[in-house]
Amino acid sequence: MRCPKCGNLENRVLDTRLHKDNEAIRRRRECGSCQFRFTTEENLLRSFPNVLKKSGRKEAYSKLKLLTGLQAACQKRPISADKMEAIVEKVSSEILEMNTKEITSDELGLLIMNELRTVDDVAFVRFASVYRNFDHIREFIDSLENEKLEPNSTAEKPELNP
Repeated sequence: MRCPKCGNLENRVLDTRLHKDNEAIRRRRECGSCQFRFTTEENLLRSFPNVLKKSGRKEAYSKLKLLTGLQAACQKRPISADKMEAIVEKVSSEILEMNTKEITSDELGLLIMNELRTVDDVAFVRFASVYRNFDHIREFIDSLENEKLEPNSTAEKPELNP
């Protein structure tokens, strides 16, 4: 580590502490040449994969974009902003654990749907209807009847008639 005062590379660590939920390390250092003391912080650099869209286009992974989609699905539902942010954080963690350079928008949508399924049935159906991009209501109803999008529920399913 280069001294910010004199530029010397020789220094010693005086103190080391964990910082920010154990995701960063702060070190207090002293320059071996001018005895100037300074603090450094080491952070783990996490690299999110690119998202491969259905059109073939690639775009950078965005937590904000996920949160915006969740907010639209959860509009006027009893789901707190904290809960939505927790879903985005959980999905982001799962994506990082995959250790891949690309993830398809389909895989990303399924991860979100799996989380929404346990939180709110209406928000789940709203998100699924946009994510699956149904052309006709019949496709949506057929999909629900075939339990492709059926949320985990012990309640009886109502009869769906178009």
